[in-house]
Amino acid sequence: MTVEQNRLVTENLGLVHACARRYMGRGIDYDDLYQSGCEGLVKAAAGYDSSRSVRFSTYAVPAILGEIRRLFRDGGTIRVCRSLRDLGLKIRRAEAEFAGAEGRDPTVGELAERLGVEPESIAEAIDASRPVLSLTAERDGEEYEEDVPSECFDEALVDLVALRETISTLGETDRKIISMRYFGGKTQSFVARTLGLTQVQVSRRERRIINSIREKLIM
Repeated sequence: MTVEQNRLVTENLGLVHACARRYMGRGIDYDDLYQSGCEGLVKAAAGYDSSRSVRFSTYAVPAILGEIRRLFRDGGTIRVCRSLRDLGLKIRRAEAEFAGAEGRDPTVGELAERLGVEPESIAEAIDASRPVLSLTAERDGEEYEEDVPSECFDEALVDLVALRETISTLGETDRKIISMRYFGGKTQSFVARTLGLTQVQVSRRERRIINSIREKLIM
């Protein structure tokens, strides 16, 4: 890594934290999220061309998010030790036996007493056995991205940078449509007159553009 690349990485670690925080609580340890994000940052630093009129943060965010999302697509990097996996199996059997006998789910304390282990070990094994949450869900037949609500300014910045980067890849006419419709508050009829299109053409094109942007942001 060159001196300049090292500087870019060092000065932009905050972006990695901001990106990693978006996916906290989804089944993968924060350290793993951060590590993957750092890999994306290093790749961005290596591929960044300072002669282009694109800020490094704008260039880096999609690379950072891409590495973090790859972590989820690959099933995460969590390695659950064998003892925890074995304890998890015992817990599931004990839960089934207890529920059959008592008609309710056991508490952590009851499981600990039944299996002869500390409650903390029971809680750790249960947490380790939880499945990784999917980044996407389905509503009314359409796929959308799940997210954790947050008022963090850094997350808003990350979203804005990622969106701006995606929009910058659109053709000139498509960029104008999105700019006028969603940043200028113009009607489809106004956009159609301005660009020499019909309202129907603008409507169809806008729908296609939005679908394309959504796919790029969640892929």
